[in-house]
Amino acid sequence: MAPQPHDHLTRREFLGKSAVAAGALGAATLSARGFAGGADDATKATATDKVPLGKKGHKVTRLGIGTGSAGGQVQRDLGKEGFTKLIRYAYDRGVRFIDTADMYQTHELVREAIRGIPREDLWIQSKMMWDRPGPPEKPLEVLDRFRKELGVEWIDSLLIHCATTGTWHDDLKRMMDAFSEAQEKKIIRLKGVSCHGLPALTRALEVDWIDVHLARVNPQGKHVDGTFGKWSEPGNVPEATRILKAAHTKGRGVIGMKIIGNGEFTDAADREKSVQFAMTCGFVDAIIVGLKSASEVDEVIDRMNRALATPAAK
Repeated sequence: MAPQPHDHLTRREFLGKSAVAAGALGAATLSARGFAGGADDATKATATDKVPLGKKGHKVTRLGIGTGSAGGQVQRDLGKEGFTKLIRYAYDRGVRFIDTADMYQTHELVREAIRGIPREDLWIQSKMMWDRPGPPEKPLEVLDRFRKELGVEWIDSLLIHCATTGTWHDDLKRMMDAFSEAQEKKIIRLKGVSCHGLPALTRALEVDWIDVHLARVNPQGKHVDGTFGKWSEPGNVPEATRILKAAHTKGRGVIGMKIIGNGEFTDAADREKSVQFAMTCGFVDAIIVGLKSASEVDEVIDRMNRALATPAAK
């Protein structure tokens, strides 16, 4: 396999590139407003509703808690006790969707945090990284390690982590075939990809193997897919939106990430604008937000609920 250009997301750079932004969401002034009361609350769309993820009959809560801020360092720094408290707080608020990845080194933290929670009540998503010079030699063995680290029999959605070129579907065929086999064996439910850059995302639209897209979504274009897939290049929001709408129309699940601009939206107005966009754009089923405190959980739930109550979300 020819190595993929990976100028912004080598293993080391992935963990360190966003260090400047690490914790930026937490550093911002946060509001903890929670749900608004009312007799008709039960009929309102909310952040914690379970909604279809694509058209294969699976549902997730609209909000998923991410564990990859600054490559997972923010969540790892909470320690076992702090991370467990965070996950349990989100669970008590109704969040049933947890996003993790091998690269984040948070599998074991997730395992301890979900101990005792009925497995069928959770949607757990993980991601398998390719790295130079190519994909894992034995992806199914890597998946077995994931399941052991997470303490689960199955992983609900498993994604190829960080496809960056228009040839990823050829270069990573070994992983794709292994994921298909795992799906047949029912040790994963859905398979998919997270793309970084328009070359990879454009190609992904034509790859029918995909059940789920984890895609960079915000109207400001911060770290949204751009021409070359470089980390700091301007995101092409209209083109990325066009592709994701088309993917959603095909029946694929679309999960939005970078909703807080990789933690760089320290202005509350930016966070509000981005959440409003994600909830009303019509092609995002759910979003993942990297969080580290109860107040951040409360804030994003509040913003999502407010966005879902607007006429544009109806």
